[in-house]
Amino acid sequence: MSGIALITGTSSGIGLSSAIHLAKAGFQVVATLRDTGKAGPLQARARDEGVTLDILPLDVQSDASVQACVQAVLAKYGRIDVLVNNAGAGHLGSLEQTTPEELRQTMEVNFFGVWRTTQAVFPSMRQARSGRILTVTSVGGLIGQPFNDAYCAAKFACEGFLESLAPVAKRLGIQLVAIEPGAVTTEFVTTVQGRKPGGPVVSEEYRPMLDAYIRAAMGAYAHMAQSSDDVAKVIVEAATAETPHFRYATSEVIRTLAGQKYKDITGDSILEMTGSRLS
Repeated sequence: MSGIALITGTSSGIGLSSAIHLAKAGFQVVATLRDTGKAGPLQARARDEGVTLDILPLDVQSDASVQACVQAVLAKYGRIDVLVNNAGAGHLGSLEQTTPEELRQTMEVNFFGVWRTTQAVFPSMRQARSGRILTVTSVGGLIGQPFNDAYCAAKFACEGFLESLAPVAKRLGIQLVAIEPGAVTTEFVTTVQGRKPGGPVVSEEYRPMLDAYIRAAMGAYAHMAQSSDDVAKVIVEAATAETPHFRYATSEVIRTLAGQKYKDITGDSILEMTGSRLS
């Protein structure tokens, strides 16, 4: 399959790998990032892999930036066949000590950014009666994680948005897909440990639980984490499938957790599982 693929958040991790793998699959990839001055690793990987990328600036937090990028792509190529909403940012902290500004920032990048880019490409896809929108959500959009209240709220919002829009979009020729990775060995794992030196600021009452959670999470990452290339291959599968699924859990671990959640309608077993990480 060939076509025009627009990807957000390609400076590292899943976005960078997805740009490379989609280009190798035959797409003309428009790889975007907030600061094109940080495109060095992306450009180096593209050279090593022998692929050509079109690199443009796009800040998912800015209406003007999103519109300018989408219009530039449409002016140059005439269409956007695939959008990959990948840009995201983590936040770890207790409810009481997460500031309104931190909450807004987390929602801005992880949810409103997805809404903006989806809304920006939707008219051209609707007019073409064709298009595919892939959004990298998270296992955190399926199962709430302790001390990830703001982040999981944003990812749950994405899942609700996509599931609500999907049947309408399908009638218009546009397919929506949620990509649900778990632990991924990228800079994102470091980011969620806290943006301040020493990690997030919490009171002494929370500290033992947070420390236990971080130990448990890092242990899980060490044993179950996927590479960004693993996730990118799932993104290519979803981008090229004749009839894609709505959800793609990227590993067997995530598929098992999802099955557990949907099987237990009380939610008790999930809370028992996530709560066990606090001690």
